[in-house]
Amino acid sequence: MGKRILVVDDAAFMRMMIKDILTKNDYEVVGEAADGAQAVEKYSELKPDLVTMDITMPEMDGIAALKAIKGNDPSATIIMCSAMGQQAMVIDAIQAGAKDFIVKPFQADRVIEAIDKALS
Repeated sequence: MGKRILVVDDAAFMRMMIKDILTKNDYEVVGEAADGAQAVEKYSELKPDLVTMDITMPEMDGIAALKAIKGNDPSATIIMCSAMGQQAMVIDAIQAGAKDFIVKPFQADRVIEAIDKALS
């Protein structure tokens, strides 16, 4: 099996889409979270190689979760997922330690390219 990935998005269909792209490209989806608080919990439990993190979520947003995960594990590899028009938040996320970002709706080749690059 390939690298282990945690998929975080508040929309179940988005998690399904990204999971589909990942599994077709030999990545193993080890867990899913629907908000930032769950993401932080699952990260410490599962220790994935990479996290795809939605920015806008209830409870705790992706940037807060990114900072919390990086606080616990500075070597964490996290890629942010955002809708168009969230450039300011994407910049915040990159400054907080995100490796890259992918824009929704997801394009499979862009998702895989970002993940391959982040993991290399």
